[in-house]
Amino acid sequence: MDTPVKTDKIIAKKENGIGWVIINNPEKRNAMSLEMYEAMAAALKSYATDPEVRVVILKGEGGKSFISGADISQFKERRATLEQVRAGEAISEANNKALRECPKPTIAMIRGFCMGGGLGTAIVCDIRIASDDSQFGVPAAKLGVGYRFNGIRRLTEVVGPQFTAEIFYTGRRFSAQEAYDMGLINRMVPAADLEKYVLDFATTLANNAPLTLKAVKQCLIELKKDPAERNLDLCQKMVEDCFASQDYIEGRNAFMEKRKPAFKGK
Repeated sequence: MDTPVKTDKIIAKKENGIGWVIINNPEKRNAMSLEMYEAMAAALKSYATDPEVRVVILKGEGGKSFISGADISQFKERRATLEQVRAGEAISEANNKALRECPKPTIAMIRGFCMGGGLGTAIVCDIRIASDDSQFGVPAAKLGVGYRFNGIRRLTEVVGPQFTAEIFYTGRRFSAQEAYDMGLINRMVPAADLEKYVLDFATTLANNAPLTLKAVKQCLIELKKDPAERNLDLCQKMVEDCFASQDYIEGRNAFMEKRKPAFKGK
Protein backbone atom coordinates (compact mmCIF):
# COMPACT_ATOMS: atom_id res chain seq x y z
CA MET A 1 0.00 0.00 0.00
CA ASP A 2 1.33 3.45 -0.88
CA THR A 3 2.06 5.84 1.96
CA PRO A 4 -0.66 8.51 2.27
CA VAL A 5 0.42 12.14 1.97
CA LYS A 6 -1.48 15.43 1.93
CA THR A 7 -0.74 16.58 -1.62
CA ASP A 8 -0.41 14.95 -5.03
CA LYS A 9 2.76 17.01 -5.50
CA ILE A 10 4.60 14.42 -3.38
CA ILE A 11 4.21 10.77 -4.40
CA ALA A 12 5.24 8.08 -1.93
CA LYS A 13 5.31 4.45 -3.02
CA LYS A 14 7.05 1.22 -2.02
CA GLU A 15 8.60 -1.29 -4.40
CA ASN A 16 10.89 -4.23 -3.61
CA GLY A 17 12.23 -2.86 -0.36
CA ILE A 18 12.64 0.68 -1.71
CA GLY A 19 10.61 3.63 -0.50
CA TRP A 20 10.27 6.24 -3.23
CA VAL A 21 9.65 9.92 -2.52
CA ILE A 22 8.84 11.58 -5.86
CA ILE A 23 8.68 15.35 -6.13
CA ASN A 24 5.81 15.80 -8.58
CA ASN A 25 5.66 19.47 -9.52
CA PRO A 26 7.28 19.43 -12.99
CA GLU A 27 5.40 22.47 -14.28
CA LYS A 28 7.41 24.50 -11.74
CA ARG A 29 10.60 22.45 -12.14
CA ASN A 30 9.67 20.66 -8.92
CA ALA A 31 9.81 23.79 -6.77
CA MET A 32 8.82 22.96 -3.20
CA SER A 33 5.81 24.52 -1.52
CA LEU A 34 5.39 24.41 2.25
CA GLU A 35 2.68 21.77 1.83
CA MET A 36 5.13 19.64 -0.15
CA TYR A 37 7.74 19.89 2.60
CA GLU A 38 5.13 18.73 5.11
CA ALA A 39 4.10 15.83 2.88
CA MET A 40 7.68 14.74 2.29
CA ALA A 41 8.35 14.75 6.03
CA ALA A 42 5.24 12.60 6.60
CA ALA A 43 6.37 10.08 3.97
CA LEU A 44 9.88 9.89 5.45
CA LYS A 45 8.53 9.35 8.97
CA SER A 46 6.31 6.55 7.65
CA TYR A 47 9.24 4.86 5.91
CA ALA A 48 11.40 5.20 9.04
CA THR A 49 9.21 2.72 10.92
CA ASP A 50 8.18 0.51 7.99
CA PRO A 51 10.07 -2.82 8.05
CA GLU A 52 9.31 -3.36 4.37
CA VAL A 53 11.36 -0.30 3.43
CA ARG A 54 15.12 -0.78 3.53
CA VAL A 55 16.27 2.12 1.35
CA VAL A 56 14.71 5.50 0.50
CA ILE A 57 15.15 7.23 -2.87
CA LEU A 58 14.22 10.86 -3.58
CA LYS A 59 13.70 11.83 -7.22
CA GLY A 60 12.12 14.62 -9.23
CA GLU A 61 9.34 13.95 -11.74
CA GLY A 62 9.63 15.08 -15.35
CA GLY A 63 13.33 14.49 -16.02
CA LYS A 64 14.27 18.19 -16.00
CA SER A 65 14.66 18.95 -12.32
CA PHE A 66 15.31 17.26 -8.98
CA ILE A 67 14.18 20.26 -6.94
CA SER A 68 14.65 23.76 -8.31
CA GLY A 69 14.26 25.38 -4.87
CA ALA A 70 11.41 26.88 -2.90
CA ASP A 71 8.18 27.81 -4.66
CA ILE A 72 8.76 31.57 -5.00
CA SER A 73 5.10 32.10 -5.92
CA GLN A 74 4.32 31.51 -2.23
CA PHE A 75 6.70 34.20 -1.00
CA LYS A 76 4.25 37.10 -1.31
CA GLU A 77 1.47 35.38 0.64
CA ARG A 78 3.35 32.92 2.87
CA ARG A 79 6.80 34.47 3.40
CA ALA A 80 6.21 38.21 3.29
CA THR A 81 6.91 38.97 6.97
CA LEU A 82 9.66 37.87 9.32
CA GLU A 83 7.15 35.80 11.28
CA GLN A 84 6.04 34.01 8.11
CA VAL A 85 9.66 33.42 7.09
CA ARG A 86 10.37 31.83 10.47
CA ALA A 87 7.26 29.65 10.20
CA GLY A 88 8.29 28.53 6.70
CA GLU A 89 11.83 27.81 7.82
CA ALA A 90 10.47 25.69 10.67
CA ILE A 91 8.50 23.58 8.18
CA SER A 92 11.46 23.05 5.84
CA GLU A 93 13.77 22.31 8.77
CA ALA A 94 11.31 19.72 10.10
CA ASN A 95 11.53 18.01 6.72
CA ASN A 96 15.33 18.12 6.83
CA LYS A 97 15.22 16.61 10.31
CA ALA A 98 12.98 13.76 9.14
CA LEU A 99 15.37 13.10 6.25
CA ARG A 100 18.51 13.45 8.35
CA GLU A 101 17.22 11.14 11.10
CA CYS A 102 15.68 8.52 8.82
CA PRO A 103 17.27 5.25 10.00
CA LYS A 104 17.34 3.86 6.45
CA PRO A 105 19.94 4.78 3.80
CA THR A 106 18.73 7.73 1.74
CA ILE A 107 19.66 8.40 -1.88
CA ALA A 108 19.09 11.57 -3.90
CA MET A 109 18.63 10.67 -7.57
CA ILE A 110 19.39 13.97 -9.27
CA ARG A 111 18.63 14.91 -12.85
CA GLY A 112 18.43 18.46 -14.09
CA PHE A 113 18.20 21.39 -11.69
CA CYS A 114 19.23 20.94 -8.07
CA MET A 115 19.07 24.48 -6.78
CA GLY A 116 18.63 26.33 -3.50
CA GLY A 117 16.47 24.30 -1.16
CA GLY A 118 16.82 21.38 -3.56
CA LEU A 119 20.54 21.31 -2.93
CA GLY A 120 19.78 21.67 0.76
CA THR A 121 17.61 18.56 0.58
CA ALA A 122 20.14 16.63 -1.48
CA ILE A 123 23.03 17.19 0.92
CA VAL A 124 20.97 15.80 3.80
CA CYS A 125 20.73 12.49 1.92
CA ASP A 126 23.42 9.89 2.55
CA ILE A 127 24.21 9.38 -1.13
CA ARG A 128 23.86 11.70 -4.13
CA ILE A 129 23.89 10.24 -7.64
CA ALA A 130 23.43 12.66 -10.50
CA SER A 131 23.10 12.64 -14.26
CA ASP A 132 25.85 14.29 -16.26
CA ASP A 133 23.49 17.04 -17.38
CA SER A 134 22.52 18.14 -13.87
CA GLN A 135 23.11 21.64 -12.56
CA PHE A 136 23.66 22.74 -8.98
CA GLY A 137 23.65 26.04 -7.13
CA VAL A 138 22.33 28.26 -4.35
CA PRO A 139 21.16 31.60 -5.81
CA ALA A 140 20.46 33.17 -2.41
CA ALA A 141 22.78 36.11 -3.11
CA LYS A 142 20.84 36.88 -6.29
CA LEU A 143 17.53 36.97 -4.41
CA GLY A 144 18.54 38.76 -1.21
CA VAL A 145 17.72 35.64 0.79
CA GLY A 146 19.43 34.89 4.10
CA TYR A 147 20.67 31.33 4.62
CA ARG A 148 20.57 29.63 7.99
CA PHE A 149 23.67 28.46 9.86
CA ASN A 150 22.58 24.81 9.75
CA GLY A 151 22.29 24.86 5.96
CA ILE A 152 25.74 26.39 5.52
CA ARG A 153 27.19 23.99 8.06
CA ARG A 154 25.76 20.96 6.23
CA LEU A 155 27.18 22.07 2.90
CA THR A 156 30.56 22.73 4.52
CA GLU A 157 30.53 19.20 5.92
CA VAL A 158 30.18 17.90 2.36
CA VAL A 159 32.45 20.15 0.26
CA GLY A 160 34.47 22.15 2.79
CA PRO A 161 34.45 25.89 3.52
CA GLN A 162 36.23 26.94 0.31
CA PHE A 163 33.67 25.46 -2.08
CA THR A 164 30.82 26.48 0.22
CA ALA A 165 32.03 30.06 -0.02
CA GLU A 166 32.24 29.85 -3.81
CA ILE A 167 28.75 28.37 -4.12
CA PHE A 168 27.15 31.03 -1.91
CA TYR A 169 29.25 34.04 -2.92
CA THR A 170 28.78 33.58 -6.67
CA GLY A 171 25.21 32.27 -6.67
CA ARG A 172 26.01 30.70 -10.04
CA ARG A 173 25.14 27.31 -11.47
CA PHE A 174 27.70 24.50 -11.30
CA SER A 175 27.86 21.63 -13.76
CA ALA A 176 27.62 17.99 -12.72
CA GLN A 177 31.34 17.62 -13.44
CA GLU A 178 32.14 20.53 -11.14
CA ALA A 179 29.86 19.06 -8.47
CA TYR A 180 31.60 15.71 -8.75
CA ASP A 181 35.06 17.29 -8.62
CA MET A 182 34.23 19.17 -5.40
CA GLY A 183 32.71 16.07 -3.76
CA LEU A 184 29.16 17.36 -3.82
CA ILE A 185 27.90 14.18 -5.51
CA ASN A 186 29.04 10.58 -5.10
CA ARG A 187 28.57 9.50 -8.69
CA MET A 188 27.96 11.12 -12.07
CA VAL A 189 26.39 8.91 -14.74
CA PRO A 190 24.95 9.42 -18.23
CA ALA A 191 21.40 10.74 -18.05
CA ALA A 192 20.00 7.74 -19.94
CA ASP A 193 21.51 5.36 -17.37
CA LEU A 194 20.61 7.25 -14.21
CA GLU A 195 17.47 5.45 -13.08
CA LYS A 196 18.88 1.96 -13.71
CA TYR A 197 22.14 2.85 -11.98
CA VAL A 198 20.34 4.20 -8.91
CA LEU A 199 17.93 1.28 -8.80
CA ASP A 200 20.78 -1.24 -8.97
CA PHE A 201 22.66 0.72 -6.30
CA ALA A 202 19.61 0.81 -4.01
CA THR A 203 18.91 -2.89 -4.56
CA THR A 204 22.45 -3.69 -3.43
CA LEU A 205 21.83 -1.77 -0.23
CA ALA A 206 18.41 -3.34 0.28
CA ASN A 207 19.93 -6.82 0.08
CA ASN A 208 22.50 -6.07 2.77
CA ALA A 209 21.95 -6.63 6.50
CA PRO A 210 19.41 -4.02 7.70
CA LEU A 211 20.71 -3.95 11.27
CA THR A 212 24.24 -3.26 10.06
CA LEU A 213 23.08 -0.41 7.85
CA LYS A 214 20.94 0.96 10.67
CA ALA A 215 23.91 0.93 13.07
CA VAL A 216 26.15 2.68 10.54
CA LYS A 217 23.43 5.25 9.82
CA GLN A 218 23.05 6.03 13.53
CA CYS A 219 26.79 6.61 13.81
CA LEU A 220 26.61 8.99 10.85
CA ILE A 221 23.71 10.82 12.51
CA GLU A 222 25.66 11.19 15.75
CA LEU A 223 28.80 12.36 13.93
CA LYS A 224 26.90 15.37 12.58
CA LYS A 225 25.89 16.47 16.08
CA ASP A 226 27.99 18.59 18.38
CA PRO A 227 30.25 16.27 20.42
CA ALA A 228 28.44 16.99 23.69
CA GLU A 229 25.12 15.91 22.15
CA ARG A 230 26.26 12.58 20.69
CA ASN A 231 24.67 9.40 22.00
CA LEU A 232 27.63 7.02 21.73
CA ASP A 233 25.96 4.51 24.05
CA LEU A 234 23.18 4.09 21.50
CA CYS A 235 25.74 3.52 18.76
CA GLN A 236 27.48 0.85 20.82
CA LYS A 237 24.18 -0.87 21.62
CA MET A 238 23.23 -1.02 17.96
CA VAL A 239 26.61 -2.57 17.11
CA GLU A 240 26.07 -5.18 19.82
CA ASP A 241 22.57 -5.84 18.50
CA CYS A 242 24.14 -6.77 15.16
CA PHE A 243 26.31 -9.44 16.78
CA ALA A 244 23.33 -10.79 18.76
CA SER A 245 21.07 -11.01 15.69
CA GLN A 246 19.82 -13.87 13.56
CA ASP A 247 21.23 -11.99 10.57
CA TYR A 248 24.76 -12.34 11.99
CA ILE A 249 24.27 -16.11 12.07
CA GLU A 250 22.80 -16.05 8.58
CA GLY A 251 25.71 -13.99 7.27
CA ARG A 252 28.27 -16.41 8.68
CA ASN A 253 26.43 -19.44 7.39
CA ALA A 254 25.97 -17.94 3.93
CA PHE A 255 29.67 -17.13 3.73
CA MET A 256 30.67 -20.67 4.67
CA GLU A 257 28.09 -22.18 2.30
CA LYS A 258 29.12 -19.82 -0.55
CA ARG A 259 25.61 -18.47 -1.13
CA LYS A 260 23.89 -15.12 -0.91
CA PRO A 261 22.56 -14.35 2.57
CA ALA A 262 18.85 -13.78 3.12
CA PHE A 263 18.76 -11.10 5.80
CA LYS A 264 15.55 -10.47 7.77
CA GLY A 265 16.51 -7.50 9.90
CA LYS A 266 16.26 -9.57 13.06
